[in-house]
Amino acid sequence: MKLKVQIKGNGFPILCLHGHPGSGACMDVFSEYLANNFQTFSPDLRGYGKTIAKEAFTLEDHLTDLVELLDSYQIEKCLLLGWSLGGILALELLIRYPERFSGMVLVASAAYPRGNHPPISFWDLANTAIAAILNLIKPGWQWNIDTFARRSLFRYLVSKQTPNTYLYLAKYAVPAYLRTSRFAHNALNQAIGSGYNRLPALKKIKVPILVLSGQDDRHISAQSSQETAKYIENCLSYCYPNTAHLFPWEIPDEVLQDLGSWLKKYPEVVKKL
Repeated sequence: MKLKVQIKGNGFPILCLHGHPGSGACMDVFSEYLANNFQTFSPDLRGYGKTIAKEAFTLEDHLTDLVELLDSYQIEKCLLLGWSLGGILALELLIRYPERFSGMVLVASAAYPRGNHPPISFWDLANTAIAAILNLIKPGWQWNIDTFARRSLFRYLVSKQTPNTYLYLAKYAVPAYLRTSRFAHNALNQAIGSGYNRLPALKKIKVPILVLSGQDDRHISAQSSQETAKYIENCLSYCYPNTAHLFPWEIPDEVLQDLGSWLKKYPEVVKKL
């Protein structure tokens, strides 16, 4: 599977992996910042965005695709940055191919991911549909946020119901959702059903790791992200209060500042040998 990929900047390579549902464009909040000093690769995973899947696949196939992507660009070593599902894939790549990665940034993700999302009602779905459509027509419209979005499933994705956050949702989240294939949904559901726990393997990781989480995350809880951080020897962790699963779109400036500080503290993760 040849992945469609957005490439920005020049310098040490950073592989940016999106979540579910998502696309490489969803990583712009990171890649546009990082591309000032490095070269970012943000692929559409198999079955997402512009990478069309015509048959069923598993999460294992994502790993094969990503290794082939690195090989096709002759990338021998890079930094990993993964958000949600992308973080799980990044973690799996690092565990399997430690010699190919200089470090990793986990965003709203965990080695043993657990959530506490409430049951979804008919009105949750109805309000979500209305809020999403109105937000596409008039992004960041405060009346729509107050009237429909606060009563929709968006309230579990973002805690800060601000117009700026809904600009991100309109530009990236909704289009990505519409282009996520049923095969991608099935592959994720299959993986969740089989259980995933890589906590025991984390002791093998020696490279620097940054773990970022949102305190109110209902999809992959902050507790499970912080649990992951405790298992890793060389790890720095931040948990942002009053934010949820999409916290990079809620507080982008703060997140990028912390990311930049971590890169300065561990310059070896973006330095060619």
